[in-house]
This record gives sequence, structure tokens and C-alpha cells, in this order.
Amino acid sequence: MMVPAALLLLGALTAVVAPRLLARAGWPDHEPVVALWMWQCVVAAVLLCCALSMTLSAAAAWQAVRGHVFASAPHAVVEAYALRGTGPWAAATAVTLACAGLWSGAMLVREVVRARAGRRQRRAELLVRAPLLPGEESVGGRLVVLEGERADAWWLPGAAPRLVVTTEALRRLKGRQLDAVLAHEQGHARARHDWLLHCSAALAGGFPQVPVFAAFRDEMHRLVELAADDTASRRHGRLTTALALVELNEDRGVFGPSPTTGTHVPQRVHRLLTPPARLTPARRLGLTATATLVPVVPVVVALVPGLRALG
Repeated sequence: MMVPAALLLLGALTAVVAPRLLARAGWPDHEPVVALWMWQCVVAAVLLCCALSMTLSAAAAWQAVRGHVFASAPHAVVEAYALRGTGPWAAATAVTLACAGLWSGAMLVREVVRARAGRRQRRAELLVRAPLLPGEESVGGRLVVLEGERADAWWLPGAAPRLVVTTEALRRLKGRQLDAVLAHEQGHARARHDWLLHCSAALAGGFPQVPVFAAFRDEMHRLVELAADDTASRRHGRLTTALALVELNEDRGVFGPSPTTGTHVPQRVHRLLTPPARLTPARRLGLTATATLVPVVPVVVALVPGLRALG
């Protein structure tokens, strides 16, 4: 049976080619939201290839699975997949892919548990440093000001989300810069960027030898910031947003001749001050449609023998 092997080959090809094409393309920095969707579709296609290959391999190896997968299929369709006489490799492939799927789920659960534990710890520390006043328990979107010599601002998600700002940040942020910071963090919250970061971190942590998952994690961290920058700049202007970024990060060693590694703040500021031309609506629609079709390809490959038998 060649379909499971073809699906694995397609998944490997997608995992190798798609990140390289996206890295060479110039449009992701212009349209970070479209790029985020493209990356999600690419990773979904790779995972779907593995899931479909696992299902068909299990159907070839075990009669019980075959009866469930092809329960209502005509005999000609079952024969088209040539499920009999596949040898021991089908069972080994199915078990290996099933273990990889379980491991991915375990890594995602671990990532979510860690994130929730960290959020609970930060919320408890926040309550110690800035206790709630009577009647404030049900207030959402509360702005919390903390004493601090370092300019900082962050969004604490949850049932009652908080925007936390230090006094040094308030001293530095002028005019509408604080509003731009708030809009940036609210952009993260509305788009649920935390879930993208959790999923990408789980895949990269669970399969560190798979380059596409590491690239997915790195690009998620970069693109969610660009998307949130665009949200803030549309409301409060690019210059205001760029100045707010500079004020919050100028003491962190990210600017200058030897900037701190692993940060995209200088590139983000440059992008805000020299905005790239946006793609036309037709081009954005075309890229979105293309990305949406990427996960459809594995489904079509898996259905080809059955469709030929019925045709």
C-alpha cells in the first residue's frame, strides 16, 4: 500500500520546502497576520499527513481498525487501497506515529500546565504588591501600577485580565504612548496569541530534531509581535508606537552596536518608522486561500484511491 508512504513523503516535503519558501518571501513582514495563518496551515498539513498515514497504516495492519475506517465503504474502495499483505512495516508505522501523536499531546498539556502555573504565580505576586481594593474583584481590564525602577509593561491574561505597568514606564511614556502599549497588549489578548505560542513551543520542545517545528516556534514569537505592533499603530500611529517601544527597551541592551541577541525590538522599531507597503487586498486574499488549501492536499492524496474506485 503506497498511500501511507506517499503521505509521509508529502509531509516531509512540506516540512522542508514550506519554511524555506516563507523565509525567502518578503511579504510576511508586510502582512504578519496572513503569515501567521500560513504557518499554522503548513504545520497543520504536516500533522495531518502523519495522522492520515497512521490511520491507513493501522487499517492495513489490523482488521478491527480496518472495519471501523472503511465501515460504510464499498468493497471496491477497500480493494483500491490494497490493505492486505502489507507486511510488518504497516504496524510499526502506525505504532510509531501513534506514539508521536501521544507525545505531542503530552507536550502540549505540559506547556499549558506550566503556563497556567506561571500565570497563577505572577497573579499571586501581583496581589501582594498591588492588592485589590474592596469591590474590584469583578473588574476586568484593570490597569495596575507597580513601583519599579525598570520600565516595563505586560498583559496578564485570565478571567480578570490586567495590564501591569511600572512607575518608571509611566514616567517615560509620553502622551498616547501608554495607550499604544495598552493596544499592543490587547491585540495579543484578542487574537489569543498565547495559544499559538503554547502550541509552537510544545511541538518544538517535543521534537527538537524537527526543523519545521523550531522555525514555527521562532516565527510565532516574531510574527505575533509584528501583528500586535500593527494593531497599536493603526489606533495610535506608527511613530507613537515606535517611541513607546524605545522607551520600554532602551535600558535592556537591545539597541546600539552590540545589541542583545534573541530580540527583534530594533527590527520592529525600524519597521514602524519605515512601514513596508501593504499587499493589495487581492494578493492578501490569494495568499490566505493558498494557505487554506495546503492542509487540503493530504486529504486529497488519502482519498485518491477511493475516488478512482468510485469513478
